Amino acid sequence: MVQGYSGHARYNGGLDVARKIIKADGIRGLYRGFGLSVITYSPSSAVWWASYGSSQRIIWSFLSKDNDLEKGPPSQTTIVGVQGAGGIIAGAAASCITTPLDTIKTRLQVMGHEKRPSTTQVVKSLIADDGWIGLYRGLGPRFFSMSAWGTSMILAYEYLKRLCAKDS
Repeated sequence: MVQGYSGHARYNGGLDVARKIIKADGIRGLYRGFGLSVITYSPSSAVWWASYGSSQRIIWSFLSKDNDLEKGPPSQTTIVGVQGAGGIIAGAAASCITTPLDTIKTRLQVMGHEKRPSTTQVVKSLIADDGWIGLYRGLGPRFFSMSAWGTSMILAYEYLKRLCAKDS
């Protein structure tokens, strides 16, 4: 469902969106889908961090077999490569596990003002229209988004962590 397609309201900036939502649904309308967002992003974050930690251990165990890490610490390039790969793997795991929740949340958020279906009705509709694969609509973009976000976030985090450790 794409906003702005024929028959749907067009918005002129963020304030216009907020004004029209408040006019149609009141303040409560600004929070449509908030609960589902929490239900989606909390497990997504948990899966991401668990996958990142696990992938780090696995990657380092493979690298320690190929190189004798006792000769000295790994290069900065190796460290960044392992962290980047861990971010991509974590993004893949989190997106594969939580995309159905995100698909349902997004569908509920973009429903029109007419009779809104329940979460159960949305799930049944997605499965009826496309089978179980319908719950995975948007997996590609979500995978790319989570991998890109996670990798850039973790590289910045690890860099700042090392920088602060040097200063102390």
